Amino acid sequence: MVKTPVRIGVLGTHSTGKTTLMKRIQMELRGHGLNVARTGRLAKRAAAISLPKMEHHTALSTQWIIAQGIADEAAAIAAGAEVVLADRASVDAVHYYTAAVEFRKEKEHNPEERQQLWSLASTQLAYYDLLFVTVLDFDVPVEQGHDYDPAYRFLVDLHTQRSIVDNDLPVCCVTSSEDSKDKAVQLAVEFVLEARNA
Repeated sequence: MVKTPVRIGVLGTHSTGKTTLMKRIQMELRGHGLNVARTGRLAKRAAAISLPKMEHHTALSTQWIIAQGIADEAAAIAAGAEVVLADRASVDAVHYYTAAVEFRKEKEHNPEERQQLWSLASTQLAYYDLLFVTVLDFDVPVEQGHDYDPAYRFLVDLHTQRSIVDNDLPVCCVTSSEDSKDKAVQLAVEFVLEARNA
């Protein structure tokens, strides 16, 4: 049994395999008898309460997503999860917001707002034991039924990559190749099992 819950997060632009990766890791870990919780669907839940999402993100919707994500992870730990998989680590919301402002060719109403959002989201970085980032590959078609703007997807990916470099985030990159995805799943499983046996 893991003494302290292991927390694994994922960052990246939409339709790059974040949820699929987390589902695979969840299934593998459950196969080892671990109690695994996966958080997510934050943008859809925000939209359900009439908050804008994607290229329409505002500081308010971003703040809600960050706060809800933090609350979901805490609730999973309180419920006894040995592993928490954050499908969109908290700082991801800031990348989406920054990309949305740039996509709309707007100036931020309050330049300090982005810094406040980053400060809120980055408080969680120290809690992640592993952090994956999915890399955008334009050669991989977007899933049928998703009409995402390719320019916005690119901006989210760009701001994610910049943030990783600017903040020296310790991430493991996951490309669209099956080998890269398999290695990411293997890394996560081995990390958790080692933590359990420590």
